[in-house]
Amino acid sequence: MNEKENKVVGQFISYGLMAGVVFGVLTDNLGFWIAMGVAFGAAVGYIKMEKKKDGLE
Repeated sequence: MNEKENKVVGQFISYGLMAGVVFGVLTDNLGFWIAMGVAFGAAVGYIKMEKKKDGLE
């Protein structure tokens, strides 16, 4: 992965982290939702990166 790809994945990890904190506070289960947010953010960031690399986006 080059630096630009790392930025895309990192950006989506931070979005997932923010969403995880919000859901965690709302459901009173902060640890679970932070972990889920980071995992979903990394997955979405990786998918976006691959689509850009393949020219689909």
